[in-house]
Amino acid sequence: MLTRKQNELLLYINDYLSKEGLSPSFDEMKDALGLKSKSGIHRLISGLEERGFIRRLPHRARALEVLRLPTDTALSNTPQRKRFDPRVIEGGFGAGRRAPDKPEEAGDEAAIQVPLLGRIAAGTPIEALRDHSQHVGVPSDLLGRGEYYCLEVEGDSMVDAGILDGDTVIIERCDTAENGTIVVALVEGHEVTLKRLRRRNHSVALEPANENYGTRIFGPDQVEVQGRLVGLMRQY
Repeated sequence: MLTRKQNELLLYINDYLSKEGLSPSFDEMKDALGLKSKSGIHRLISGLEERGFIRRLPHRARALEVLRLPTDTALSNTPQRKRFDPRVIEGGFGAGRRAPDKPEEAGDEAAIQVPLLGRIAAGTPIEALRDHSQHVGVPSDLLGRGEYYCLEVEGDSMVDAGILDGDTVIIERCDTAENGTIVVALVEGHEVTLKRLRRRNHSVALEPANENYGTRIFGPDQVEVQGRLVGLMRQY
């Protein structure tokens, strides 16, 4: 589910592309949505990209492509990604923070306190902590109406997906995910890792995004989905 601002931006980009044949600039998007800074647009773009509504075309300035609209109606001039019919994997990471309904006048700078549950390996799996005493402020535009928690990344196996050691990943709690989604996976009941999920016949593959690491293959009863990646925060 998209936030109000994400929905507004997606429709604006789609309309602009139809009329002008290129993407609007970040300043144009900022002015169209009435935001105070371009940082809010960057967050909205990242959220739309994470949710599969748009993608950025490499090596081209002002190059965004709309993949689908909120109604999931196919766009006549846009090739659609194949959707994976996921099998449900029962999981139970524990309840995270449910994002409250945001008022229409809420600004893009608003932050919601989300529990930081511990560290998760993006390399060799480690057991994630379940510490509800720490929280981090997450920009409200990154959250929908689901339940969320955060984890600190340890390791480098997802660097080619833009996930670096020390990043804080924002996870939407769920127990199923589409093929190709980056998920928090509980392996054999005790190891927790952040990897891209692939289901192949009667097996589950957890793929890294670093050629120095290999894909791990498991049986369907050895992996439980604990949530899916919706965003990340990084301190410089």
